[in-house]
Amino acid sequence: MASQPVVETRALSKVYRDFWGRSKVRALKALDLEVNQGEIFGLLGPNGSGKTTTIKLVLGLLFPTDGQALVFGKDATDVTKNERIGYLPEESYLYKFLNAEETLDFYGRLFDIPADVRRERIEKLLKMVQIDHARKRQLREYSKGMTRRIGLAQALINDPELVLLDEPTSGLDPLGTRDMKDMILGLRDQGKTVIMCSHLLADVQDVCDRIAILHQGELKELGRVDELLTVADVTQIKARNMSVDCQNEVRSVLERHHSELLSMDNPTTTLEDLFLSIVRDSEARPGRRVVADAKDA
Repeated sequence: MASQPVVETRALSKVYRDFWGRSKVRALKALDLEVNQGEIFGLLGPNGSGKTTTIKLVLGLLFPTDGQALVFGKDATDVTKNERIGYLPEESYLYKFLNAEETLDFYGRLFDIPADVRRERIEKLLKMVQIDHARKRQLREYSKGMTRRIGLAQALINDPELVLLDEPTSGLDPLGTRDMKDMILGLRDQGKTVIMCSHLLADVQDVCDRIAILHQGELKELGRVDELLTVADVTQIKARNMSVDCQNEVRSVLERHHSELLSMDNPTTTLEDLFLSIVRDSEARPGRRVVADAKDA
């Protein structure tokens, strides 16, 4: 029997209204998604596509206009789920006069974590995010990259089962970005479920198992990254020690010429190409969900 999705949305919709209660912006339109345990799921889309609204609905910070969001099988508005969730917003709102140790201890107390467990987790997290050397410095002295690292540690202080990350590599240099992606992959290895939003498509391509692409509040594409990026109607062959004659032949001739066949599969496009193709097609044909066309671009 299949396990229950960690996050599920059913025809989830959100309309922002003006002061008079009139419909102003339809931020999300009948979104159907399932996020399974132990996967890294990416939410992609241009600004205003509904990514942040989706995250806030899952967190229970907003109420849906229609539909439902379920987290661990409970309605997203059920606050008891929050102790099992970690959240890194795009801008971390931390107390600048506290140092790293004090920050993690403060949030650990909010979760009623026993003192001995708090100390153990603080030590582990400071080393994991690689700011152990700056544990006594006030956060106001931190760079943007260091602030993202302590923000991630804060999101993990309660050892959550579900981690929501909004632009996790924002402000990080290339080395810091690689470290952050490795840490996200490490969370999956621990069995945690991760949902991340990012404008950096290469980051999503590197770490996500599945992605959903949103545009103007609508779901345009959903699937595994490797499958979405595969160019199905093109086959590429990699071989070693091929002669000139052999280069003009196909698989059967490779054996006859004693060439070593390294691989024969479909080439892949990039997530950037897929994303741009879907957005452009959506703008040209509103309301149409792109499925195959983007892969042929």
